[in-house]
Amino acid sequence: MDRRVLFATLILLAGGATGVGVALFAFVGIDDGAVDAEVVWETEPVGGDDGSGAVVATMDGDPIVVQSTTADGERVVRATAVGGDVAWRTPLSAIATGDAAGGDDDSGEDDDSGGGAGSGTGGGPPGISGLVSDTLGGDSVVAFTTESGSLVVLDATDGSTRFAVDVGGSGATRPAVGDVDADGDAEVAAAATDGAVVTVDADGDPVFETTVDGGIDRRPLIADFETEDGGEAPRGVAVATVGDDGATIRLLDASGDERWTATPAVTPLTWTAVDAPDGPVLALGGTSGNLQTVDLADGSGRFEVGLQDLPVTVGDAGPGRIYVGGAGSVWAVDLRDGEVAWKQQYGGETRVNAPGVADVRGTGEPGPVAVNRGGEVLVLNANGEAIAQGDVGGAVVYAGPLFADATGDGTDEVLVVTDDGRVVALDD
Repeated sequence: MDRRVLFATLILLAGGATGVGVALFAFVGIDDGAVDAEVVWETEPVGGDDGSGAVVATMDGDPIVVQSTTADGERVVRATAVGGDVAWRTPLSAIATGDAAGGDDDSGEDDDSGGGAGSGTGGGPPGISGLVSDTLGGDSVVAFTTESGSLVVLDATDGSTRFAVDVGGSGATRPAVGDVDADGDAEVAAAATDGAVVTVDADGDPVFETTVDGGIDRRPLIADFETEDGGEAPRGVAVATVGDDGATIRLLDASGDERWTATPAVTPLTWTAVDAPDGPVLALGGTSGNLQTVDLADGSGRFEVGLQDLPVTVGDAGPGRIYVGGAGSVWAVDLRDGEVAWKQQYGGETRVNAPGVADVRGTGEPGPVAVNRGGEVLVLNANGEAIAQGDVGGAVVYAGPLFADATGDGTDEVLVVTDDGRVVALDD
């Protein structure tokens, strides 16, 4: 079956006045060559997790999905072995008292009620932020912040508390992990909604504490890239604030001092740090449908391109490109000049979550993977051609895909966490 490729020119009428780019792109249609993906593993629904904050971590070398759930009426962080059963549960109350997790899948009964991971309203369990998985001091860890203002890091092996420190204000924004001070060891950065920013080392000891003007409701980012010649690009913690005069972004150095402050052209709905061909940037997905990149070196704008009139979500990057989701579409945008390499449409006008990048076909060539709010999954190659598609069966999905080997064949499957807490693995 021939692939349908239509070339079109995206004309932005305001481009001349605003400096927003004019993009030439290839619209790539989905044809009959896309394989239907099948569900190969699925967990039962669980209360307290709307799917937006789950992560994949490693337990003794094997992948686990870690979620914020509710059990026995309280907030619980739960790990499930990919392709298997619950591995451990850690109640928030145990973290508060400094107790270690039991690691026993019979330690509590999961609620089957609804509610998001960050929901502590209506007299329910207190909320926590989305989770982050990474390596800290050579150990696999999971980090998050609580509504009450604590930064918590758990050992991914058994759920025991590595440390819990005070952020200095109300929390529940996702923390970041990276090497802020170029000492070869990762640190953890967290921000409170009132502007407090805290960075700690692998033992929870402070690296810096500071406060910025404005409220923080976006997760902080840690930029720790190296240049092509082995040198170091500017490192630090990036924070975004939104006030009456619009958005402000700052890059803080390892002492908490401002390297630079900039006013972006877009109000960021989502953002990420990316190692672009011309040097690292912050990529901002705007509420107005524009994508902007900001030079990490000095905060100057690299490019801005209009993708649609609705909010867009930045996802993972591939070689020289970043993948962006919007209403019914996925874009591949060149990180050098903002040119749209291709646009793929699917799912009508349903919003597409942040695209991920993985080699789910085992070819050695990673490509973008998209999941929309209706639970429809689309696996693409680097040219934007659909190679597999599937769905999770009539569910709402608020997050991008996760990846782990659920079948033991040595190749990652696509994992989707639904709004009722189910984890669904799809394989083509």
